[in-house]
Amino acid sequence: MKGHPFYPYLEALLQAATLAQGIHAYYLAKGFTQGTKSGPTDLVTQADREAEEAIKNLLISRFPGAGFLGEEGGGEGGKALRFIVDPLDGTVNYAHGFPFYGVSLALEVEGVIQVGVVRDTARGETFYALRGGGAYLDGRPIRVTERAELLGSLLATGFPYDVAKDPENLTYFARALRRGLLVRRPGAAALDLAYVAAGRLEGFWEVKLNPWDVAAGWLLVEEAGGRVTDLEGRPYHLGHRYIVATNGRIHEALLRVLRED
Repeated sequence: MKGHPFYPYLEALLQAATLAQGIHAYYLAKGFTQGTKSGPTDLVTQADREAEEAIKNLLISRFPGAGFLGEEGGGEGGKALRFIVDPLDGTVNYAHGFPFYGVSLALEVEGVIQVGVVRDTARGETFYALRGGGAYLDGRPIRVTERAELLGSLLATGFPYDVAKDPENLTYFARALRRGLLVRRPGAAALDLAYVAAGRLEGFWEVKLNPWDVAAGWLLVEEAGGRVTDLEGRPYHLGHRYIVATNGRIHEALLRVLRED
């Protein structure tokens, strides 16, 4: 892996993830202020803002020609190489002490995700992938599951903060439940995708996610042998409204359930 052309970027992203984890832990111990963005359930904390600033400073000082797209500070376009960062995925969980949150970091080169890191900062687990180099959890290779039957597979989904105004995924959720499917809603898409890659989930779908939510996890799933598409089964691309990620074996069956009339 050390011979991979993007390995130096992986090292930097792993260091940035450790930095973010320290900030998350610091504010959990000290206490933090919080506010809202798009609405009362769309929280942002000191940990979000300070983690993003620290990550950006580290990465741009190391790679000064790179662009940066972060959840809290936006970003700049027109760069062939950019980092895509969610400094605290699962902020609502974090703010309530519910231990399912982390940091998501990806490197995009000429429109292609080449490196992805997802750190579960509550548990201290680190998922990472290099394009063409496989996916790993704390240094051990990971693979998606072999399960081929949709019924009995463990799935996850999530809902936007403005679900009252944009209830589309409630329709897909209801379809899945009516079919007796096992669906969880943990509340951090980056970790949901990492869990598909690690074989803890067979599948995940969601509507209305942002690039920083999925960039790293998308690569993790594909490098672990899974499949990531839109709701019609077409290849996923950043910014698409729909994402469906599975072990590949249940993919078509899940798409049929979600799209049924």
